[in-house]
Amino acid sequence: MCGIFGYIGPRTNGLELVVDGLKKLEYRGYDSWGVAADRGGELFVEKHVGKISGIDTKIFKNTSASLVIGHTRWATHGGVTDINAHPHFSGDKTVAVVQNGIIENYKEIRDELGREYFISQTDTEVIPQLIARYRKTMNFQEAVLAALRRLKGRYAIVAINVGTHQLIAARCGCPLIVGIGQDEHFVASDIPAFLEYTQEVMYLDDNEMVIIDGEASDERPLDQARGRRVTSSKRRETSRPSSGQARDEKEKFVTDHSSLHFLNIETSQPIQKRLVNIDWKAESAEKGEYDHYMLKEIMEQKATILRAIDQSDEDILKIAQTIRESRGCFFSGCGTAGKVCMAGEYFFSIIAQRHVNYAPASEFPVYHHFLRPESLLVVISQSGETADVLEAMEAAKKKKARVLSIVNVAGSTIARQSDTSLLINAGPEKAVASTKAATSQMTLLLLIAYAMTERLQEGRRLLAEVASKINDMLNPRFLVYIKEIAQLIREHNNLYIIGKAENYPMALESAIKIQEVSYIHAEGFAAGELKHGPIALVSHGTPCIAFVANDEVREDVLSNTMELKARGAYIIGVSPERHDVFDEWIHVPDVGVASPLVNIIPIQLLAYYLSVLRGLDPDMPRNLAKSVTVK
Repeated sequence: MCGIFGYIGPRTNGLELVVDGLKKLEYRGYDSWGVAADRGGELFVEKHVGKISGIDTKIFKNTSASLVIGHTRWATHGGVTDINAHPHFSGDKTVAVVQNGIIENYKEIRDELGREYFISQTDTEVIPQLIARYRKTMNFQEAVLAALRRLKGRYAIVAINVGTHQLIAARCGCPLIVGIGQDEHFVASDIPAFLEYTQEVMYLDDNEMVIIDGEASDERPLDQARGRRVTSSKRRETSRPSSGQARDEKEKFVTDHSSLHFLNIETSQPIQKRLVNIDWKAESAEKGEYDHYMLKEIMEQKATILRAIDQSDEDILKIAQTIRESRGCFFSGCGTAGKVCMAGEYFFSIIAQRHVNYAPASEFPVYHHFLRPESLLVVISQSGETADVLEAMEAAKKKKARVLSIVNVAGSTIARQSDTSLLINAGPEKAVASTKAATSQMTLLLLIAYAMTERLQEGRRLLAEVASKINDMLNPRFLVYIKEIAQLIREHNNLYIIGKAENYPMALESAIKIQEVSYIHAEGFAAGELKHGPIALVSHGTPCIAFVANDEVREDVLSNTMELKARGAYIIGVSPERHDVFDEWIHVPDVGVASPLVNIIPIQLLAYYLSVLRGLDPDMPRNLAKSVTVK
């Protein structure tokens, strides 16, 4: 959830560099921010409440540092205060730590160390205090290793100890990536933090740590199994074929590196890591001409659907065959990805005449009673790090079921832990509210559904047509009209959305979008369920959005819309055709079973403009973070 960034190398402007990187991670948390640096054997710390995006990096222009860690926080333990902001440090200010995640046994450790030594309300503060205690009799890496073995929970940490010129990072359930530069290294929660400096990365897996040595370091990792120090040698690389889950990456297998040492936390054994080249451009993670990332990412759907279908026939057909052969197929995801999974249920029913089951990832472990080795779990996640999804996967694996994932981040934990993984190829998505990732995920599910009935090329043609029509739809006049509708309803406190069949999940997803960024109370309903209770919420002038696709349930939805109109609702129709019941008509292309892809986009725009018109930040809604890595 929080954003972590660390730098070690020859540059002396490390503080400016880290602050700039944290700005690129602000979507992960924006309650507070902080940095710590080793400056000539003294710990420099600066941290404040508020967004880091408003900080001028020039304040650090005359503060030289080449070993720096930083953090942008989404509060879990402890309120939003300067003291609770990261980094946290030991009582003697020799050890500084930034952390993402939750330490479940922090109270136990705090009581053991003595509560009088703590100044914050956070769980994080026990980590530097624990390291400092072990540091009295151990070198830095040994002390960190001993401290890590005491921790319970899901976390990612980066630690420094003044005077050693080492940066140590570890993960257990939260993402952490090492960027490999020219004689310099970066550690971050996500790639955009260091993308302008390098595209070569190594991914830390669970229960792994990395010791990164700077030029001044005289400490080397201990080979705990043999009781001697590991000597460094020149980096050696061997070719490694790319897998279907990372076709846009070029991989090398690193057996050793002169400044990097990867260890298993439990066994202390050295680990080989892949060197992966990320095919992302730095500008793809920037706003460019747009005021907000959310609008940029909505508009990118002109191209991202085409990128999503850029998959090999072999990969898609193999996945279709895996689903066909399974006995019990489950779709699972969280939030927006969960609504995509629901849409997938309908796609597979309508196109492939195949029954699949959907369950929210947070609920899926209960389904272990139904799982068997012949079962298949299909998980969907934008970040590839969602904690609830990883737990769902763990439940499936305990029953020896297969796991297929659809993700946006190559090398993410979910991708690596899946039997098979597909990339949606949407590129970086930095706004908290998912837009282009959602339509790309639906695109892949549609493509697989067509492949299930040997109609893969028909599916490709349909989706290429959808991409073309979205390109035509997203024109300046269309955006102006959506903004005008937002202006009409911006003062309302309640809004309802209805849909049926494959557009019922889009009603639910529309509510999520409007809730997330405009803070308007919005709810989505199955159109036919209105008369069983929810219609009591509708009064004169209540805005109601109706998805009326040109499909087999069209007349049913129109009838339900008329019921809303009869109670005084202000009807906003999303449809290929104008109907008399609409007060406002949002014209979308007629694309058959793919209607959810074109229907959700104007509501993404409506949510965006509602947020802006209400004076809010659509990229960073309150209480939310992009990558949910805690339960």
